[in-house]
Amino acid sequence: MKVISREHITHVLSKENLPCETIRSGEIAVFETYDCFTNRFIPEGTDYYNTPKLPGNPATGPVYVEGARPGDMLKIDILDIELGPVGIVMLGPNNGNEKEFFPRRIVKRVPIRDGFACYNDRISIPVRPMIGVIGVAPAGDGVSTVTPLDHGGNMDCTQIRKGVTLYLPVFVEGALLSMGDFHGIMGEGEIEDCGLEVEGRATLRVTVDRKWRLAWPMVDTGDKWITIASRDTVDQAYQAAARQMYVFLTEKIGMEGQDAAMLMTMAGDLIICQTVNPTMTVRMEFPKKIVQEYNPFF
Repeated sequence: MKVISREHITHVLSKENLPCETIRSGEIAVFETYDCFTNRFIPEGTDYYNTPKLPGNPATGPVYVEGARPGDMLKIDILDIELGPVGIVMLGPNNGNEKEFFPRRIVKRVPIRDGFACYNDRISIPVRPMIGVIGVAPAGDGVSTVTPLDHGGNMDCTQIRKGVTLYLPVFVEGALLSMGDFHGIMGEGEIEDCGLEVEGRATLRVTVDRKWRLAWPMVDTGDKWITIASRDTVDQAYQAAARQMYVFLTEKIGMEGQDAAMLMTMAGDLIICQTVNPTMTVRMEFPKKIVQEYNPFF
């Protein structure tokens, strides 16, 4: 098992990045990460205005996966996510639905104890660890780790969590996998500046998969299939996520088109992942039980 230290970070997912490590298909690796602020607000007494300004969303990596070729998928089994002892939440004038109420940036440190985010003396919230940024190098120009697209990146999807399998399309040799921006907890839609941003360690099994050959991220939660789409607007993202599910059900599962569309409108759920990044992210969830009833051989 290899440990990918957070001394190896990038702020751009790019085919030009040199890999910091190589792993075999099927190998387990541990990624150590900073929070999205490179941990600069963790020390007591720090705020936005008395610390050095740094680029956001440092992602640990990239890691070269042996045998991964363009057109393949990376099958990423998320075995564990460990969180650091302090999370950071921020409000400010640049992002979020209520940004006009916060002309100066406000930073709050939230201790994490015994599985709870301790907001104050009265309010403690059970943590739900997730990976905010996880992606491979795109085929064309590099993309900032702040921006999600079909290569993954800053999707901020709460379902990218312990116990699920994430599938990412491969666009370049070795895939060049990176990740960071863990959250202790985040509401669906991430409507303000950020979730509860936290450093951490993720233990993953990374396998080259040639069964799907899809051009977008998907998640298998065990009871649901999820397509994830990031586009310029929420409307465009939800349309893309729904179309991706339709293509998955018809081309991969073998459903008739009218069955896929009718079952999607009856049993599919569209959920906004985040609304604060340069592109918006929406996912569509669909029950695996229906897929298996339709195609028992799947």
